[in-house]
Amino acid sequence: MWPQGAAFVALPLLGPTLVWLLTHHWMSGWCDSLRKLPWCPSHRVLLLVWTAIYSIAGYASYLVWKDLGGGFGRPLALPLGLYAVQLAISWTVLILLFTAHTPGLALLHLLLLFGLVVSMALIWHPINKLAALLLLPYLAWLTVVSSITYRLWRDSLCPEHQPQPTWEKSD
Repeated sequence: MWPQGAAFVALPLLGPTLVWLLTHHWMSGWCDSLRKLPWCPSHRVLLLVWTAIYSIAGYASYLVWKDLGGGFGRPLALPLGLYAVQLAISWTVLILLFTAHTPGLALLHLLLLFGLVVSMALIWHPINKLAALLLLPYLAWLTVVSSITYRLWRDSLCPEHQPQPTWEKSD
């Protein structure tokens, strides 16, 4: 597996690393100011899970690359080209959420990303079943992130949907 496998696992981590390096000083302030959903993890947990998902997807892409003979020939164009596109879209989602603070655009990108990952799983399955199965946690995570992003978008458009503080009368 070494060094190609390590490169395939490390490559997808460039996006979240750069987003964190460039935005961590104002990311937590924005995330903390949002009305939290009771089931929404902290921004640090979000980035850690994204990192794990990227590593798993990177390893899965390595399995596909290896099973198709390595190199960068024609048989790899569709499976790894699709992977590269979804990787760029997923990095864009991080930027839209944590830097641009535009949950509506991020939600559109997440829906596109979900379709791309499903397509990858379908294309990768005949090549390497394990690689396709390794995309299932990614799809589950996209479902969670999409629901959080939808709620952020809805609350930004319709403030009446935001939970209102309840004031308890003290005696």
